Amino acid sequence: MAVAMKVNTQVAQQRQVLEQAVSQALELAKGKSDGAEVAVSKTTGISVSTRYGEVENVEFNSDGALGITVYHQNRKGSASSTDLSPDAIARTVQAALDIARYTSPDPYAGVADKELLAFDAPDLDLFHPTEIDPERAIELAARAENASLNVDKRITNTEGGSFNSHYGIKVFGNSHGMLQSYCSTRHSLSSCVIAEENGDMERDYAYTIGRAMEDLKSPEWVGADCARRTLSRLSPRKLSTMKAPVIFANEVATGLFGHLVGAIAGGAVYRKSTFLLDSLGKQILPDWLTIEEHPHLLKGLASTPFDSEGVRTERRDIIKGGVLQQWLLTNYSARKLGLKSTGHAGGIHNWRIAGQGLGFEEMLKQMGTGLVVTELMGQGVSGITGDYSRGAAGFWVENGEIQYPVSEITIAGNLKDMWREIVTIGNDIETRSNIQCGSVLLPEMKIAGQ
Repeated sequence: MAVAMKVNTQVAQQRQVLEQAVSQALELAKGKSDGAEVAVSKTTGISVSTRYGEVENVEFNSDGALGITVYHQNRKGSASSTDLSPDAIARTVQAALDIARYTSPDPYAGVADKELLAFDAPDLDLFHPTEIDPERAIELAARAENASLNVDKRITNTEGGSFNSHYGIKVFGNSHGMLQSYCSTRHSLSSCVIAEENGDMERDYAYTIGRAMEDLKSPEWVGADCARRTLSRLSPRKLSTMKAPVIFANEVATGLFGHLVGAIAGGAVYRKSTFLLDSLGKQILPDWLTIEEHPHLLKGLASTPFDSEGVRTERRDIIKGGVLQQWLLTNYSARKLGLKSTGHAGGIHNWRIAGQGLGFEEMLKQMGTGLVVTELMGQGVSGITGDYSRGAAGFWVENGEIQYPVSEITIAGNLKDMWREIVTIGNDIETRSNIQCGSVLLPEMKIAGQ
């Protein structure tokens, strides 16, 4: 308790200093610009890694930076500094003002509209400090690693265990009189090992992450899960080229919807560089599928009271009944499209994609014969056409049961078809991502093998 109090006091003092830095920058820009916005972030913490139980790396970090953007006669200038002394802040503000004199006028540039700003920032329970000394951090990393190494003699090497614990402070202010800040913590523990059998070597990892230490899985769970995942990949086979049903396991299914984020981002829309350009208000997913955004989810890994432009975040329906409800807009992209910002400067905030109640084993039975994808490689996805082609690894399934691991294959389709044809989404929700969803079953994809 005393330790937590000490950390809380330190953070409160740092937060006050950062708020003063933002206030100073805004005051200096006043009268010399038509508008200004200032953001400061500071991250402090420890990262350790072990290999065979021995310390490989211990790193303390305390990084902070101030960024200011000024607007003058529709011209924009930005500058940043890691030095937060009054003199450095004054130089940074002046640099931004000087830059704004030479940039081209843009009628859409400017501070976010006042009525959209988060003048009140709710407490989202994101701050759970724990003062972890190096010995404790090393012990946690080594326990996770050792738990992996002790499972099976086929685990022959290790890339180590790692533990990270950081707290962050974010402050944002602008010339409309907004000045808000919040603190957050993030703790994580992972293990990565290599297994060998009949000349084949495979590696995999497992991790746990949370806002509070008590929300992490145990080192023993991390180690056992890492070993299980690595061993399951041994002696992979290749597949012949075919068309077959595919299940995207939950950890890669999140990426399937990550492509939706880019396709409905305001920047892609106003540039007309998205295959969903004419899809607003139209059905792009099955009619039973809903995607909700919950930016105020308590302890959420992607929760935030306001976006990086100070716009307040709100619970939203992104997809309802399979129909696209809105674009993801920043202040600039909204103005380009004649709309209002949706608070998405800096990204999305806890998307939740509801499953249909099926467990993973039930999904295997429903699929019967097909491919389970657990890993994706490469960047073969076009945001302009929706064409999808990526390297993959996973497991081959027959009669509803996993038969053997597979690797060195490519899966291909088009995102429009893939999304629209989703058969079901499982209840095995992946919660460690800013997109929370279960495994996804598709009726058919092209599989290129040997």
